[in-house]
Amino acid sequence: MAVNQGEQVKSLQAMTQLTDVDEQLLQRDADVFFHQTLSTPVFNTISKAEGTCIYDGSGKRYLDLHGNGVHTVGYNHPKVVQALKHQLDVALSFAPRRFTNEPSVKLAERLVNAAPEGLSRVLFCPGGSEAIEMAVMLAKHHTSRYKTLSYEGTFHGAGFQAVSLGADPHFRDGLGPMMPGAMHLPLPDYYRNPWQSSDQADIDDRYLAQLKQRLLEEPEVAALVTEPIFYNSTVPTAYYWQEVRKLCDEHGVLLIFDEIYTAFGRTGKMFASEHFVTPDILVVGKGFGGGVVPYAGIIGREELNTLQQQSIGHYTHEKSPFCAAAAQAVLQVVEEEDLVERAELMGAYFKEGLFALQHKFELIGNVTGLGLNLGVDLVKNRETKERAIDEAHQLMAYCFERGVSFKLIQQNILNLKPALIISKEEIDFILNTLEDGLKHIQQA
Repeated sequence: MAVNQGEQVKSLQAMTQLTDVDEQLLQRDADVFFHQTLSTPVFNTISKAEGTCIYDGSGKRYLDLHGNGVHTVGYNHPKVVQALKHQLDVALSFAPRRFTNEPSVKLAERLVNAAPEGLSRVLFCPGGSEAIEMAVMLAKHHTSRYKTLSYEGTFHGAGFQAVSLGADPHFRDGLGPMMPGAMHLPLPDYYRNPWQSSDQADIDDRYLAQLKQRLLEEPEVAALVTEPIFYNSTVPTAYYWQEVRKLCDEHGVLLIFDEIYTAFGRTGKMFASEHFVTPDILVVGKGFGGGVVPYAGIIGREELNTLQQQSIGHYTHEKSPFCAAAAQAVLQVVEEEDLVERAELMGAYFKEGLFALQHKFELIGNVTGLGLNLGVDLVKNRETKERAIDEAHQLMAYCFERGVSFKLIQQNILNLKPALIISKEEIDFILNTLEDGLKHIQQA
């Protein structure tokens, strides 16, 4: 059963005790912006974003476990702000096309040094959707093929080709034919799979058989585009990705990993792919701009550098020294503050706490994820695994009222992705709030 989005927003608005000024701002927002699902209506205002938190118009603080994925190093990190101020002070905020600049080249060199071995060429662009477009165009040009494979229900961006890859009905429905050759596979799922199996190896082999059959039937596939850890926090096994890597190599298909959400430490590795295999092209974004500026890019193998007579990006802000300064600061913070190791440790602590809640509450059917990239699947019944959609929305509202903000995936999975600078005390507060909310729902 789908939850009415408008009613849910009204409920959240009622809980936040909006001031007259906030209510006026919400109305002004509704009056001037085009309305679209997932963005409209809004349920609150933001007056400040700092560290692990956002603050509403009245100054109320919310631990933000969503952040659209941009808050990797926390909001408004001093080193990111300092780097941007410096770039403005030296009067180098833009570079026209066909010119280069020190911040952009330095960022490219630093990114290559941080990337998995074998990935040595980069290209930057304004956002993740554009980066996906670049990666796929590069694959199509390089292979002289036009078809792509991706997984059902995923999201890879809002551009037309990215929407075709992603198969999210919110973006696809009503547009008519999608990008020719965009094909989809069932999303691997260990918790809910069509065979009702709990044997990971068996599940892997069944999904791999589907991929193998499709590659045999479709010889014109240029690339498999996927997240190494799926959007619902499902973590495929290393065996699965190793076999996928082999199949791609056997069929001349490029493997593209969308790490727009997971790059720069979130999973306890600098890149999530380091848990599994190295792709041919790796896509980064969101947190790359430090939560201040939009910036993204691709990192690929040297042998893909064959398009001197073609353009796959050509964006106005391709080599923006301003954005490059922010991204450099992000990489510096991740390194100097040991955020990769911190994500691993804090993620394990957070996950252990979630497992403890699972033992207490039948409502929690599954806990999954790596590092600070976690998901909690709420179910009405652990045997049937029926999604507890109403209960998930009730819990989200309960936690929001008490200063913990997160989003829901597939309407019943708590999507918990805090800034990597989160403390144990803040995790304890989140766990305690979740426990109180689950008790409240259970009693009701």
